[in-house]
Amino acid sequence: MRDLYDIIGVSKNATQDEIKKSYRKLALKYHPDRNPDNKDAETNFKEAAEAYSILSDAPKRSRYDQFGHAGVGMGDAGGSPSGFSGGGVHMSMDDIFSQFGDIFGGSPFESIFGGSGRSRSQGRGTDIQIKLELTFEEIAKGIEKKIKIKRSVVAPGAEFITCPTCKGQGQVSTVQNTILGHMRSTSVCPHCEGSGKRIGNRPTGSGPDGMIKKEETIKVNVPAGVEEGNYMTLNGQGNENISKTPGDLIIVFVEEDHEYFVRDGENVLLEVTISYPTAVLGGKIEIPTVDGKAGLKIPAGIQSGQVLRLKGKGFPRLRNRSNGDQLVKIQIETPTKLSSSTKKLIESLGKDLGPVLKPLSKIDI
Repeated sequence: MRDLYDIIGVSKNATQDEIKKSYRKLALKYHPDRNPDNKDAETNFKEAAEAYSILSDAPKRSRYDQFGHAGVGMGDAGGSPSGFSGGGVHMSMDDIFSQFGDIFGGSPFESIFGGSGRSRSQGRGTDIQIKLELTFEEIAKGIEKKIKIKRSVVAPGAEFITCPTCKGQGQVSTVQNTILGHMRSTSVCPHCEGSGKRIGNRPTGSGPDGMIKKEETIKVNVPAGVEEGNYMTLNGQGNENISKTPGDLIIVFVEEDHEYFVRDGENVLLEVTISYPTAVLGGKIEIPTVDGKAGLKIPAGIQSGQVLRLKGKGFPRLRNRSNGDQLVKIQIETPTKLSSSTKKLIESLGKDLGPVLKPLSKIDI
């Protein structure tokens, strides 16, 4: 059996404030809403809760310090290595959540997580998550997309009956005899998974839970300026449960690679190669942007690697009406094949310009 102090993560000389602070961190870390369908997290959550219920109570803590697990009715020889028999045999989830008024000074899980994990997971269907690929052009302007999804819904004609195991309560209670007397624990009903209902009449083609898969087309209004990894939630567009209460549809945005552009936040990066005469004399060239084409002025004498900026030609910022910029890195093309006449002109130009000497300290090495 694991030591209760080890479960909470404190020493045996820890103060009540230290125990409370450590348990608060564990409760946040392993809370069911942060770890949906994670049995290990659920076990850790319940173990920490029961350990706290003992160590935060002075008489119980004293008995535990003197007699160990047996002193507080936790000497179940056939249980798990921690002595909790799979987590929480002595405490119901209601008992655990009632502790939060103590360690948080209220019930902050109502605002942080939207309620307890039990009520959320059993109160509605599961969420659906999909990825939606977008081009740079679509991101720049925003777009309405139509997507097809398959979600679970209650089959037409399905009938549900009250669960005979829990009598519609969604929970079952068990009583265990300990040296301290009878200890009652409450857990989610294993036959209806907390819904209080079970399938009665199951239509042909539906699953054992009376559900079928239904394909639907949904319109998604993608705002301009979203980035890779951003997501939006469409409430009530997820899977139904047997009470016909659906979860949500979560759409995660993915950026498609572009032929020319690279994104840097709200800015767009582009590399352009210009001819040597244009670099020397300057001029104006046409380049692509995420919303069309634009003219770019090349100053005379520009150097290879220099970056020019087109203000407002980047992506829209989500939280205001401004745009990022387009940054254009200039590379100068050096011709490798020349006609004899062109070669003579360049040789003549080389004599006129000659080499340029610079002090060593000014050379960028």
